[in-house]
Amino acid sequence: MATLSMKPGQRFTVPDWHTNAKLISADAESQRSASHRVRQETRALRNETNNQAKWDEHDNQTRLTERISSVNRWKETLDKCLADIDEEIDALAKVKEAAERALQAKNLSLDVAIECLTLRESRRAIDVVRDPVEDELHKEVKVIDKAKRELQQRVNEAFEQLCHLQEARQQLSFDHRGKMEALEIDRVCLSLSVNSPNISFKVNPTRVPNGSTAVDEWEQNSQYNKDHAEAEMKASTKLREVIMLAIAQTNNELEAQRVATEFALRKRIRDMERAYDELKWQERNTLEEITEMEEDIRRLEEDLRRKMQDLKVAHTRLETRTYRPNVELCRDQVQYGLTDEVHQLEGIIRALKLKLAEAQDALDALYRQLYRIQTDMGYKANSLVLDNKCMDSRRKLMVPAEKFVPEVDTFNRTTNRAPSPLKNGQLELA
Repeated sequence: MATLSMKPGQRFTVPDWHTNAKLISADAESQRSASHRVRQETRALRNETNNQAKWDEHDNQTRLTERISSVNRWKETLDKCLADIDEEIDALAKVKEAAERALQAKNLSLDVAIECLTLRESRRAIDVVRDPVEDELHKEVKVIDKAKRELQQRVNEAFEQLCHLQEARQQLSFDHRGKMEALEIDRVCLSLSVNSPNISFKVNPTRVPNGSTAVDEWEQNSQYNKDHAEAEMKASTKLREVIMLAIAQTNNELEAQRVATEFALRKRIRDMERAYDELKWQERNTLEEITEMEEDIRRLEEDLRRKMQDLKVAHTRLETRTYRPNVELCRDQVQYGLTDEVHQLEGIIRALKLKLAEAQDALDALYRQLYRIQTDMGYKANSLVLDNKCMDSRRKLMVPAEKFVPEVDTFNRTTNRAPSPLKNGQLELA
């Protein structure tokens, strides 16, 4: 019989085999137990991390939402503040333009007042008087100068306040743009998810960026911009009220002064017309008196000539009677009568000559007075023309310049008329 070949090697016993089986079973049990423990720990970790991640994401979503809401509230506050400051800038600009127009209008009033003063400088002689009209015109110039200075100051203040408002608006606008950009960024962050296509790992994302501010600083900055803008708007509102009050006050003062000036000017014109009428009446009466005086002088001269002829007759009679012969040359009643007549006529002639000289002096005085009256009438007529021109010029203060048409001079009295020349034989006056 053939024999079985035997492989060389270690032979294990049956107990070894059982022991080995038990070891393998025990190791398997141990590995399964360890695996089970790991699986339980893994599940717990997964649940915990998933919950933590979800809650963290939820919390951050909530924080982002709240942050967006907070930034949006500030944006809306800044929107309203920007609208208010724009409205205030527009209102102040309009008030400033109104003040500038009022200031420009004062130039016309000043030009008219100076024009009236210049016109009245053309008055002549006694009419160059410091009357109430001139006083009121000088007051008017002072009132206008004061009003212009005040309005110019208000315009300058309005310009400075507009600069402050623009600066505050620029700060608000800068803050508003920042809020808009932050809102856009946070809304983008709020919309991100694991399915978003543009997510990726970043280098050191947890770093604190340069220029970062704390929430309190962020809040204080926006609050400061808002408070600063509101303070400037409040100051602007107060300034607008002051400017409108200044415009109204200066207009009222100037209107009151204008009324006073025109009242004085009208009164002066009435006084001048009465004075002119009085001079006209004096001229007429003086001319009548001159006519009567000339007639009386003519009669005096005729009487004087007749008395001279009578004296010649008396002289001739006396002289002729001296040629009576001898005893006929007696001093009879005729001689005495003729002698008395000569003496009487000589006295009459002396009285007539004296009265003629007195009448001639009175006539010369009348002519001088007539010249003075007519000269003064010329002055008054010139002054009336000038004052009426002043009244006509002042109509520009009531009528728009484009509608202003100078009135025709209705003063039909003698204007700048030279005095009547003295008659021949009358005394020339310097």
